[in-house]
Amino acid sequence: MRKRKVGSALPLALAAALMLALGVSTGSARTQKKSAAFKAAWIYVGPHNDNGWSQAHDRGRLYVQSKLGSSVQTTYKEDVPEGPQTAQVIESLIRDGNKLIFATSFGFQPAVVAEAKKHPDVKFEMATGTAQSKNVAEYFGAGEDAIYLSGMAAGAATKKGVIGYVVPFATPEVLRHASAFTLGAQATHPGAKVKLIWTNSWLDLSKEKKAAQSLVSAGADVLGQNVDSPATGQYAESKGVPWVGYDSDAQKFAPKQWLTAAIYNWGPYYLRKTKAAMNGTWKTNFYYGSLKEGFVSLAPYGNKVSAKTKAAIAKKRAALIKGTFYEFTGPLYDQQGKLRVKKGQRLSLKDLYAVNWLVKGVIGSPKG
Repeated sequence: MRKRKVGSALPLALAAALMLALGVSTGSARTQKKSAAFKAAWIYVGPHNDNGWSQAHDRGRLYVQSKLGSSVQTTYKEDVPEGPQTAQVIESLIRDGNKLIFATSFGFQPAVVAEAKKHPDVKFEMATGTAQSKNVAEYFGAGEDAIYLSGMAAGAATKKGVIGYVVPFATPEVLRHASAFTLGAQATHPGAKVKLIWTNSWLDLSKEKKAAQSLVSAGADVLGQNVDSPATGQYAESKGVPWVGYDSDAQKFAPKQWLTAAIYNWGPYYLRKTKAAMNGTWKTNFYYGSLKEGFVSLAPYGNKVSAKTKAAIAKKRAALIKGTFYEFTGPLYDQQGKLRVKKGQRLSLKDLYAVNWLVKGVIGSPKG
């Protein structure tokens, strides 16, 4: 806030009274206000209202604000590019007094690591990454489990057995998600193929729409996605093609063609770690939320999902929670037919974070 300039001829007491009367905070009042609320910030790669990934995180931020009220002051920076500008944004947030920063996109990680070393008194939380240190925690969830279930809805909806899938970058995260989606689709439609188109962007409405157009032109009669906006769904709605979303419940963008989506509930984790930072018990961690915890789940079904499909998905969901089923259990073969996971073996979390191949039935390069 800019200070009003009070004339030097006025007595100090009168000057102070005038400032208060005008509604201008004095320095001490500002200091008290800052110390009254703990400051926490979120950094988004897209707009906070993208109806996808970033909005899901922002709902988590709002959950923290609603639960902690005036004891916390939350803020966010949106549309932050992954690269040098990330560090600039972090520096500005620290200058503003934020002591806890949630970075919500994989590409923010290099800047987070560097800034954490420069600011050991600030706590950092890095979503989807692998870096961990004394003041950097990592967190994500088993999105692949919910994505497998959403793939089952896609498999049940396809008549041709060809599903289009719009994908961003060829990272292990996206590769395991694409494979899980395909395995889910094959569970309800044996032999189903999933065609990929890479946009090389987490969020680009134009590229996503063009990818959807290309996939439908190539014969896909159901669409899915691992990108952040509902552009794929909007195109699907216009063409009468069933659609599986991702990140958020975006049914309103394709009310007739919506099937479901894998979604994340970030709020409880954000609340727990914000409380810990406030009371001095914050510790670094590698957190991976599950279906059982409710960290990952499915969005409400659309009208195109039959009772039979819902029952099949419910059965698999229960088995995933119980641990009697896991989609990445062998035998699993890659696109070339090479055995990648032997019968009875399971991919570990470490394996999932390093995966560089796609399962049999996926059409598209694992290199992007």
